[in-house]
Amino acid sequence: MTPFKTIRARAEKRKGGPKALEKLMPNKPDLKRLAKLGDDRILAEMTKRVFCAGFAWSVIETKWDGFEDAFLHFQPAKLSFQPEEYWEALLRDARIVRNGAKIMSVRDNAAFVQEIAKEHGSFGKFLAKWPSSDEIGLLDLLAKRGSRLGGNTGQMLLRFVGWDGFVTSKDVVACLRDAGLDIAEEVKSKGDLAKVQAQFNAWSEETGLPYTYLSRICALSIGEDRSE
Repeated sequence: MTPFKTIRARAEKRKGGPKALEKLMPNKPDLKRLAKLGDDRILAEMTKRVFCAGFAWSVIETKWDGFEDAFLHFQPAKLSFQPEEYWEALLRDARIVRNGAKIMSVRDNAAFVQEIAKEHGSFGKFLAKWPSSDEIGLLDLLAKRGSRLGGNTGQMLLRFVGWDGFVTSKDVVACLRDAGLDIAEEVKSKGDLAKVQAQFNAWSEETGLPYTYLSRICALSIGEDRSE
């Protein structure tokens, strides 16, 4: 496998040097902040990622204030006690995108968030304790216990709430394949995900960098010359 220093050097060259690349890095993961994140904000981000999947993100962002109002500011306990009439009314609510399956995923995920919070104190505390070296285990849990949180949606959820992990975007996968990892062009199988996890674990040990940084640098080292 290509050592990560080679990949980083390529990204630095493409982006104008070490300092320019550093400016393109996201905020460093903050486990204390993540542990304090309210369950309502976790559910809100779950909902945003679910609705953004296969849809124009800009539309969801533009309507987001309406989502907040329509879904009672994503308070899990309040949503879990709403009658069927409430959910049926959302199918006609112009404040949100009226996709029935995605609307009902909010109810299911409210219950999911409450279950995890009951087990661990809060969903944020649960995430903060989960090691980055086992992202595939966390993604599997999200897919099985959550609603519509599998695949890329789960990865995006973790990225946006500030959990330290990789994202198997097109450019990240291209970087991994170029570095010598035997995986498909689209990483979907458990076998390929395990290979990706093992490689990021190795690069983490090699560099001491957060997984989020490793993922971003990979993306910036290959493909079209653009920011991730």
